[in-house]
Amino acid sequence: MDFDAIVIGSGFGGAVTACRLAEANQRVLVLERGRRWTRYPRDLQDAWLWDQRRPQQRNGWMDMRLFPNMSVVQGAGVGGGSLIYANISAAAPARAFDSGWPREINHRELAPYYEKVCQVMKVRSVPEAQWPARTKFMKRAAQAIGESGRFRPLELAVSFDEAWSYDRPDCHDYSQTRRFINEEGVEQGTCVHCGLCDLGCPVRAKNTLDTNYIPRAERHGAEVRELHMVTNIEPLIGGYRVSFDRLEAGKRLPGSYSARRIVLAAGSLGSTELLLRCKQQTKSLPLLSSRLGKGWSSNGDFLTPSIHAERVSPTLGPTITSAIDFLDGSQGGQTFWVQDGGFFDLMAPVMLRKKSKFLAKHANAKLLLGAIQLFIGKRDPLKHVMPWFGQAVDGSDGELSLGRRVGPFGGELDLRWEIEKSLPAMNALISTHVKLARATHGTPLVTPTWSIFKDLITPHPLGGCGMGDTVEQGVVDHLGQVFRYPGLYVADGAIFPKAIGVNPSRTIAALAERIGDHMARA
Repeated sequence: MDFDAIVIGSGFGGAVTACRLAEANQRVLVLERGRRWTRYPRDLQDAWLWDQRRPQQRNGWMDMRLFPNMSVVQGAGVGGGSLIYANISAAAPARAFDSGWPREINHRELAPYYEKVCQVMKVRSVPEAQWPARTKFMKRAAQAIGESGRFRPLELAVSFDEAWSYDRPDCHDYSQTRRFINEEGVEQGTCVHCGLCDLGCPVRAKNTLDTNYIPRAERHGAEVRELHMVTNIEPLIGGYRVSFDRLEAGKRLPGSYSARRIVLAAGSLGSTELLLRCKQQTKSLPLLSSRLGKGWSSNGDFLTPSIHAERVSPTLGPTITSAIDFLDGSQGGQTFWVQDGGFFDLMAPVMLRKKSKFLAKHANAKLLLGAIQLFIGKRDPLKHVMPWFGQAVDGSDGELSLGRRVGPFGGELDLRWEIEKSLPAMNALISTHVKLARATHGTPLVTPTWSIFKDLITPHPLGGCGMGDTVEQGVVDHLGQVFRYPGLYVADGAIFPKAIGVNPSRTIAALAERIGDHMARA
């Protein structure tokens, strides 16, 4: 065998398991489809998008998949979803595991692994003296509906400087960050509340996986190879062979490696799609469970903007900072929470900097965008928008499959997602958004994509390779090992058998810590 373990993907599942296996002196290889981003895309002609059909030509920052009634947004690069997520690190409520999960998985079992994740990711809340206007607004909103006890600041994987203040002149300028070297020898900065979390923090205050778990894994000998797109997993005597295409110079160059054990951590869509291809197309893993692809969830994500007279400034501060917690099921039995969902300013100077290669070539575009920027800068029309965000425990009954549409590598991934079972949870979340908006003298704007078409978008895809007690109930067992294929594991959001109603990154990482702990001792 070329390696003891091959990890496919470098997000919250792959980075964690690679780190723990490398610490156990195992020979670990991480294969990541995306780039290792040393400079985040900033120019209009930079590589922004990933194209699953032509990854050799378009292997950019963000992977957007459009399915009927559901769109999914994912990161593409070393660090996976941590590159584009909103920094939230939250443990699932204990009741999230009351049903649908293997009996071994519960809050008490995951507690020590949750703590490990917190230690490595360096999570903390925004210092109270640095609360953005949105955070203060959220606290007042909870009071306005008589639920002040449900408001709470959230823990973020972000580095803050206690001395930083909104009162500083040019407080959001990048020169206001404090540079430091973290425990893994990676240079970072502290947060200046610029609001660009989802586009790659320009001062590297965001504790992404490429600042902690991944460099720790590399320090213990793990190899991380970017632009390697895995195409097949084939059983061998004593292990597995992983075939891949190396994306280079607009070409797909085939190759393969063998390993005693495989950890599939390509995300809900990526892991499920690869196993579907191994079962149905290459037929290298024909005995996979009939539950493969089933039980998919959007984790109940929804955004309702509202317009207010007072200034909310959603483009300033960390993307999400707080929540109003209805996870106790008190709202008609539905489980959800509401968050202050900020968003980045597309017209920020960082996006239209003077050295833009695109604008240098297109003088008319430069004049037009410059005029728009001047207008936006003076009028600041977004300052009165409050983006109410949140997650809910939806029906978790979507199904991923290889559809009839034929691409260069066979049927493309398809998603069947129906609204019926998820409607009560979504309506409970939306009605709370509306209630909060009106209680704070705002005008809620439920988007027509929902009210008319029932279309949604999620950055938190879950399921497809769900855990179960038996092969009839799930694709993997409580340790993430694929039924009927010893030594083959899945360790990412795909193994969730149902939604948890909160941002899932800490739970994904905690499950991966548990899987890695078992594998390191096995």
